[in-house]
Amino acid sequence: MRSPLTIAALALLIATGTAQAQTLVATSNVIIRAVERTLDFSSDTTTSIRDSKLVLEARDDAASFVASRGAIRGAQLQAAFDTLRARVPEARDASDQALAEAILAL
Repeated sequence: MRSPLTIAALALLIATGTAQAQTLVATSNVIIRAVERTLDFSSDTTTSIRDSKLVLEARDDAASFVASRGAIRGAQLQAAFDTLRARVPEARDASDQALAEAILAL
């Protein structure tokens, strides 16, 4: 029979994992909405994030980054991160993972 302490520890681990996953999803949603709002405001300009060749060319790097949980980081992706953080205020404090997911969502 398992001790109550073991069961409590297991429950705490499950709750912690769930909270971290929800935080990542919430952060990603905030970044994606912020990027979409920026895209809406800048859709008539040639500097739109969605039309940015630099950001679009980073999609393959972003997919590799997300799939490898950050282990694979390409030069195009880093350049796209820098561009997003320079143009989108909400992206400045976002994690690289959240920005990579936002690039994939464009």
